[in-house]
Amino acid sequence: MEVHLVDGTYELFRHHFAVPSHVTDEGVEVAAARGALGSMIRLLEAGATHVGVATDRVIDSFRNRLFDGYKTGEGTPPELFAQFALFEALLDAAGFTVFPMVEHEADDAMGAAAARAAADQRVERVLICTPDKDLAQCVSADARIVQFDRRREIVYDWDGVVDKFGVTPPSIPDWLALVGDSADGIPGIAGWGARSSATVLSRYGHIDHIPDSHDDWDIKVRGAERLAGTLVEHRSDALLYRRLATLDLRAPVMADVDELHWTGPLDHLVTMCTHLDAPRLAARARKLAETRN
Repeated sequence: MEVHLVDGTYELFRHHFAVPSHVTDEGVEVAAARGALGSMIRLLEAGATHVGVATDRVIDSFRNRLFDGYKTGEGTPPELFAQFALFEALLDAAGFTVFPMVEHEADDAMGAAAARAAADQRVERVLICTPDKDLAQCVSADARIVQFDRRREIVYDWDGVVDKFGVTPPSIPDWLALVGDSADGIPGIAGWGARSSATVLSRYGHIDHIPDSHDDWDIKVRGAERLAGTLVEHRSDALLYRRLATLDLRAPVMADVDELHWTGPLDHLVTMCTHLDAPRLAARARKLAETRN
């Protein structure tokens, strides 16, 4: 079997900015939730059988206690934020297994679920459905865990991650720590760009293995003396940023992959979709369930 793990938060944000506004007769904005649910039904129509959807129920996580500059929910459009609970309720009604994160983030849930699913010998491949850079760290050398950018229809295996970032999956948190990740509020280390970080990490693997003195580097990097000096001065910051970029695989997810098997929607999906002015979504889900059963 194949397991699909979807970044529900990304789907909600993507559809909020991609589809026109839709306000129901009750005065509720629902466009993003409707679009994201439609995306999940398309995934099933494309053949997915075992699906888990991760969401950031509160956006803030334990990382905000580690670093004041880490991303928060500030700036999230209120009409979008209000649709998080609606989307989770829709997913549940549609029969999907949802991982609503509170202390953790959706990324942690996908990483934890991927590790658990890959440990099941019945699983041939786990597809982590998100373009987020963080999740590249989960890609496995045996290609049983890959990252899938559904919008661009690109699957990244181990070699694909190396081609994209210049480092192997285990070094992704180190790379993000050095380069920074504006989406998550990780500032990175001054002077360390994508290319120089990839060059150094492709040789040393992790920040803690990079020698303090550039004289001890057995690779050629432009500005090595300056880079080494900056890292020595800010190594503790770099290690903190790596901690922020490292997924916590202890996030609460399913007990086993059988929980992810989609068997069809619940009866009240019809009522919910009617209130959203989207009865066809419920009809598509019901038709698909009838076809499979």
